[in-house]
This record gives sequence, structure tokens and C-alpha cells, in this order.
Amino acid sequence: MTTHDDAGVPPSTRAWVRRHLAAGERIVGTEVLHGGITADMRRLTIGTRSRHTRDLVLRSVVDPRAADRAEDWLTREAAALSVLAGSDVPAPELVAVDPTAAHCAHPSLLMTWLPGRPVLDGEGLAERVGLLARQLVAIHALRPTPRPRAYVALTTADTVVVPDGADPAVWAAAIEIIRRPAPRCEGRFLHRDFQPGNVLFDAPPAGPIDRAPEWPDHARNEAVPTRTRITGVVDWAGACWGPTDLDVAHCSTNLALLHGPEWGLRFPAAYQQAGGELAATVRDRRYWAVRDAMACSEGVTLIGAPWRQAGRTELTTSAVQQRLDAYVTALLNPSG
Repeated sequence: MTTHDDAGVPPSTRAWVRRHLAAGERIVGTEVLHGGITADMRRLTIGTRSRHTRDLVLRSVVDPRAADRAEDWLTREAAALSVLAGSDVPAPELVAVDPTAAHCAHPSLLMTWLPGRPVLDGEGLAERVGLLARQLVAIHALRPTPRPRAYVALTTADTVVVPDGADPAVWAAAIEIIRRPAPRCEGRFLHRDFQPGNVLFDAPPAGPIDRAPEWPDHARNEAVPTRTRITGVVDWAGACWGPTDLDVAHCSTNLALLHGPEWGLRFPAAYQQAGGELAATVRDRRYWAVRDAMACSEGVTLIGAPWRQAGRTELTTSAVQQRLDAYVTALLNPSG
């Protein structure tokens, strides 16, 4: 993420935050949080009257390219956080929102801070995949009233970007898949950007006792003793109503790009083992999986940036493109 205000929170935004603090509270510190692409994320430390501190998170949409979507994103996130406040899904609590920048320097949302951190390395991955699957099933079980707006899939056959060096025949076949009308489905509440970068974990330090079990043992629908747990799911700006396959496919694509195609292929099975329901036919499930991979092709130059900031420096644009190509090839394999 680019820091657009190195000195801290802009004065008008700081004044807006202060109006939403309790009497006697004040901002005593700020910390830039990395991982976003279009938004500036800051952890605000708030001093209380009792001389303790608490933390809030300020999201400000600062990228001019996102200005026309900021109001929609922040309004949807505020609505989603309101729904989640009465659920078992660990999510931030909404404090305030200024989606049109009526009071702030940029469209902004203020929420509570959650402990934990995204974990993007391979240590304990099989364990985390199971946790991700169970968490996604819990999200899809929510039935908000009123329902959020229906999902929108912006990628078309004409907007797909074929990676350099990819097999043109494979990608042509993938593009033909998304030319089909979307399969009919029963909608569910979706996060719409559920992936490892938006999930916070309380994970123990890496070490011999924390090695993940082999996949076949972990994939069983059984309770697995663990010291790792999910402490939060963040970034609800895309929350909507649609097929569960959309969220599953998106997490699968991200796992494939982070850890290799085999992990993207495994996630749908983990989701089903956790009690989730996907499209009834292989053909329909493949449609959603391919559609998400095609959507990622359009932003492949941006996808790896937060991962590199988090320490995965080997995930260059070229490396991410190669993994995306390998994943698409695997999705089109009839035996895959």
C-alpha cells in the first residue's frame, strides 16, 4: 500500500474521528497497516480517560482511480458490518462512516481493531485451509434482512488478459467457458473477497510441533486439535448476495497464486467437507472457478504487491502470472 500522508491522518479526518470518540478520549498514535491496494489503512491508538488505550482502524479510499467506487464500497462495508455485529463471524464493529468525504479528506470508514494477522507463508497451510473453509461456511450461513444487492461479475470474455507464454489454446477454451450464461443458483450472503489476505489468524510461531498434517488426514470432516484460530475477517466492501461458488472460487484462486495450483484445486473439497454447498454439477463449478481465474488475469500486476510487502518477495508479477496459467490449465484438465 502507498502511504499518501506520511505525516499521519489529515486534519479534517482527524477531527471527524475525534467526534466519534468517547468523552475524554484522544488519538495518541497512528500506524500504517500494509496490505491494501486502493485504500490507506491506519491503526489508531486511542487514549482513554482511565489512562488505558484501545485501537481503531481507519480506512480511507485515497486512490483517485477508485474515487467513483468509494461511496459504494464504504456503504456496503458499513451495511455488512452492521449485519455481522449480531453474528458469530469475527468481524470489526462499525464506529462511523463518511462514504462521500463530506467531513474527511477522503471517503472513510472507522471500525474497531481486531487482533491477529494474515498468514501468507506455507507453514501450517493445510491446517489453515481447513479453518478458512469452516469460516466461509459460517459466513454463507448468514441470512441478513434485507438482503444485500446481487453480485456483479465484471469480467467478460473480451477483458481477459492472457499471460505471456501461456498456451493460447488453453486460454481460448477457458474464455469460451465464461461466454456461457451464468448457471442458475440459490443465493447466499457473500464476502466477495474472501482470501488469506483478508483473514486474521492467531497462529503460534512456526516450529516442528506446528507442521501441518498431510492433506488426506486434515481433509476429513473431523475436529483437528490446533493452536491456530481465526480472530477476524476483514474488508467487507464487496459484500453481496450470490452463489457460494463465487467466494470459494476466489479463495481457491488466491491459494493457487500464493501456494501453487494444487492448493486452489483442494479448497472446494475442504469447503464441502466443512458442510458447504456448491453448484450441483462439475460443469457449473468449473464455470465459477474459471470465471474467477479470468478476473484475476486483469489485475495480475496488482495482486502480488501486498504479498510482496508481507514478505513473499518471490511472488513477482511474472511468478504470479505463471501460477495463474498453471492453475487455469489444471482447471481445464478433465480429471482435475
